[in-house]
This record gives sequence, C-alpha cells and structure tokens, in this order.
Amino acid sequence: MFEFEVKTQCPHTGARTGVLHTPHGDINTPVFMPVGTQATVKGVLPRDLKEAGSQIILSNTYHLYLRPGHELVREAGGLHKFMNWDRPILTDSGGFQVFSLEAMRKVDDDGVTFRSHLDGAKHRFTPESTMAVEEALGADIAMCFDECTMAGADYKTSARAMERTHRWAQRCIDAHKREDQALFGIVQGNMYADLRVESAKAICSMDFPGIAIGGLSVGEEKPIMYEMLDALYPHLDPNRPHYLMGVGSPDCLVEGVGRGVDMFDCVLPTRLGRNGAAMTSQGRLTIRNAVYAHDFSPLDPQCDCYVCRNFTRAYLRHLIKAEEMLAAQLLSLHNIYFLHRLMDRIRDEIEAGTYKDFMKAFRASQAYSF
Repeated sequence: MFEFEVKTQCPHTGARTGVLHTPHGDINTPVFMPVGTQATVKGVLPRDLKEAGSQIILSNTYHLYLRPGHELVREAGGLHKFMNWDRPILTDSGGFQVFSLEAMRKVDDDGVTFRSHLDGAKHRFTPESTMAVEEALGADIAMCFDECTMAGADYKTSARAMERTHRWAQRCIDAHKREDQALFGIVQGNMYADLRVESAKAICSMDFPGIAIGGLSVGEEKPIMYEMLDALYPHLDPNRPHYLMGVGSPDCLVEGVGRGVDMFDCVLPTRLGRNGAAMTSQGRLTIRNAVYAHDFSPLDPQCDCYVCRNFTRAYLRHLIKAEEMLAAQLLSLHNIYFLHRLMDRIRDEIEAGTYKDFMKAFRASQAYSF
C-alpha cells in the first residue's frame, strides 16, 4: 500500500521528483504539507485546502491523545472520517511536543512521563503507547517516537538522546502492526555532523519505508541546518523518501530540496496568516502596516489564488485592524497556496534539468530573504 518511486534526479544537486503511493492517494514530491495540529488546519476549510493544492496534511499525536482522545477518533472511524479529509494524512509521534515541555516532563530509557499543558494531569508516552495511539488515529504515515534535543545541547546529551532514539525506533518497529500505515524512522544528532551521520546509518539500516530528519529548525541558524543536511545527504537511502520535519519558509524549502529532501511540514503559513503577514514573490509583507492602508493592489501580483484574485491589500489590512477573523483565514489560505505553487515550480525546474540555476536565481530574489 506504500511505495516511493523516484522520477527525475537533478544531475547537479540532490533535488529529485518522485511519487509517494499511499492508501489515500498518490503524492507528488517534493511536497509541502500543511499542519493540522488538532485535526484541522487553522482557519482553512478542507475544501479550500484541496483547491489550493494540498496533497497531504499533518496532525499531532500529542494533542489528539489529550483532546479528544485517540479512542474517540477510532470510534469515529479514524482521523480521515473524523476530520472529513479523504487525502493522505501524516501523524507525528508527539515527541517534539513532549520534549518542548521541559520542566513538565521526565525522560528515562523506557519513555517519558509528562504533564498535560491543558490541565496538568500526568501522562506517560513510550514507543509502544505512541504506536497504539497512532494506529488508532489511522493516518497513512506514522512517525516513530524519538528524543529531540534543542539547539545548543552539548555533545554528550545529544549523543545520549540519539542512541535512545535508535533503541526506541526498534521498539516502534516491533510494536507497530498496522499494515495500511507506513512507519517512518527519525534521524537525530543535534548540530554535530558525526552524530548525524551515525544516526542516518542506524535509521537507514532499519526496515522503515521513509526516513525523517528531526531536531533541525529548533533555534539554530539556517547555515547550520544546511551544513547538517549536507553531511546527511550521502548517507540517506536514495530509494526512500526523505522528510525534513518542521521546516516551511520558502528559502528553506528551496535549499532543502537541493539537498535531497522530498517532504516538508510547518505551521509557518498559518501562523503568519494569523499574525497579519503574507508570503509573496516580493518577500514577507506585514499587511497590518499603515503603508498598505490605501494600497488597492493584490497581495501578490504574481499569484492567482482566490485571495489575490478577489481582495486588495487595503481590504485585508482593514480586516486585520477591525480584528475580523476573515483576515487570518484569507492570509492563511494565500500563504498555503503560495507554498504549494512554489513546490509546483520546484518540481517543474527539476524535471527541466534547471534546478541549480533556479536555486541561484531564487537566492537573489526578494522571496528568499524571508
């Protein structure tokens, strides 16, 4: 039910196009995946996501475990039916959310004990329990439970977390039984190239249909992230999809694809939308600024999304200043559309054999300085 095939490989970079076959449809890669943390992409209707070109969306195991509960989702017929989304879904394991709780969690070799951010109640995640939750949710792709360390962690701490991640990965494989759900392993190692390479070799040696790269975009400078991707690229199995977790700014998408990444996700487009900002071919526009009060041009003259076809910057600024919820909805929709069109362009450039030149031109563009 799950297969990945590479269609085109760029001869000058790591960029490639492919098709990911899943039970709920094929995914053309490279792909950006909008995040629907709590079984919804904030402020955007499923109908509009489809029209914008969303091939696959994410949901969050940690949040759905706490509310409404994975057993309720199972009772509803699984996440696809519960949220009325008939295209592919990926669920993360909740590892990043648990480890970001800091003072509210305690890690040991067996798992993590943590307190809910909702009511302070104590809970425990292990590789086995997260697999049970993800199987109940029923997404097409599930992620292993891993230990993520934040940027700045020392070498010893990073190595210990990486080794624990490898042990937990094998436990996830042993516990995962759902045949219509692909399980991805996660590479860790913080900002240490030798640990990253060691982790890539370990995870690729296991029987995962996909390989994720976790623990990047966690506070480090972008050049450091690119350095880690450069170190990883020669050691990632080319026959499996590569997924860079939590990355979604236009410059990072372009650079990541050039380093062999096939899949990306991030809350950035909807978070920016809720805060009155738009992704455009001219870079980031903060629409709430007074300079747009009498600007009757579209958000992005080069964009043909529903928002740019029908509304002006002045109107959108008015909605923001009036605190109308429609502002966040429209800006979020535009931002998601913008990233999908960027990925369309990326795939076209790879297939045309011009991706290296595209990367160079994009770096010089206003959209790159995001």
